[in-house]
Amino acid sequence: MTLTPLTLDDRAAGCLIGAAVGDALGGPVEGWTPEQIVERHGGRVHGVVGPWYEDWRTARPIAPYHKGDGHVTDDTLMTHALVRVYEAVRDHLDAYAVADHLVPDLMTNPRWIPELEAEALPLQRIFLAEKWIVTRLHYAHADPREAGAGNIVNCGAAMYMAPVGIVNAGNPEGAYAEALDIAGAHQSSYGREAAGVFAAAVAAACAPGTTAGSVVETALALAKDGTREAIAAVREVALGQRDVESALAPLRAAVAPYDSVGADYRKPSLGARRPSRLHSIEELPVALGMLLVADGAYEAAVLGAVNYGRDCDSIATMAGAIAGALGGEGAVPAAWAKQVAEASRLDLHAPAAALTAVAREVFARDRTRRRTHESAFTAIASPR
Repeated sequence: MTLTPLTLDDRAAGCLIGAAVGDALGGPVEGWTPEQIVERHGGRVHGVVGPWYEDWRTARPIAPYHKGDGHVTDDTLMTHALVRVYEAVRDHLDAYAVADHLVPDLMTNPRWIPELEAEALPLQRIFLAEKWIVTRLHYAHADPREAGAGNIVNCGAAMYMAPVGIVNAGNPEGAYAEALDIAGAHQSSYGREAAGVFAAAVAAACAPGTTAGSVVETALALAKDGTREAIAAVREVALGQRDVESALAPLRAAVAPYDSVGADYRKPSLGARRPSRLHSIEELPVALGMLLVADGAYEAAVLGAVNYGRDCDSIATMAGAIAGALGGEGAVPAAWAKQVAEASRLDLHAPAAALTAVAREVFARDRTRRRTHESAFTAIASPR
């Protein structure tokens, strides 16, 4: 039987819906260890679960957010916000697009915030590392390409870079460069680097014939410094694992030397989240590791990411985006997608459809620009 090749529409839907579902599954167990997750839920998480604390409105440390029951977190809110920037610009983005479009969107357009169970400005939901964008670009009038300097170095920029990979589908190098420019408004150091590598991984996953292994090879080819070393260490360990359950502790051990947060996620070390050429965010290497252990299968990769704990909503967002791009929308369990869409009051298909239309327009412009370049270069480079 000949399988019908996946289209850009399939892969974009798989990527963005897959990211949102991973985010929603990981949200309620974010910050805890695999052992604590088992104790709380009587075993591993296998789908949508409720909040860690039933009195989520007043419970600490995550009040007043309703994490769980299929609610997406800021990872998805920021991803969809970046899609809207692409819809407005309809071309490649840079740090100035963040200043001109993303910041005003966060500040002025109320939207339904699932975790708050209310309509509010996205600015009221995002955390300090994301509020930094507004502070630096709107109030401090920083140069957009340098605004990320001084922010804590975390996965804040990387977590919403999947749209960059879709716009540059099949062109990981282009995705990497574009994401680095965009992320300059938000992050520095290995946080910015992870944004570029994640976007490149999504772009690579969109190419026909790509596998989980080749996606990770692409990531390694582009990644720099501690980010590359962390991915390489996780890859070596992941290739020796039987399943995601057995991989939980080994993947943590592999990434630990590069993770500045430390063993207790809720009590970061003194050197946590500071710029360094030696360190990496934890989320991207682990997401790639789970992807390898699962051999690209969406459900296994995402559930492995969720049950890993720590910053597992972002890990599952990244694993879900890449696995969804690899397998298309059909790879994402339809029941999960339906539950998350209904609980979060979001149309999960609309952002993917909008982004696909933009990606096609951008590709047409790129082709015209390339032909113009070829013509000019040929005219001056031909031997006499």
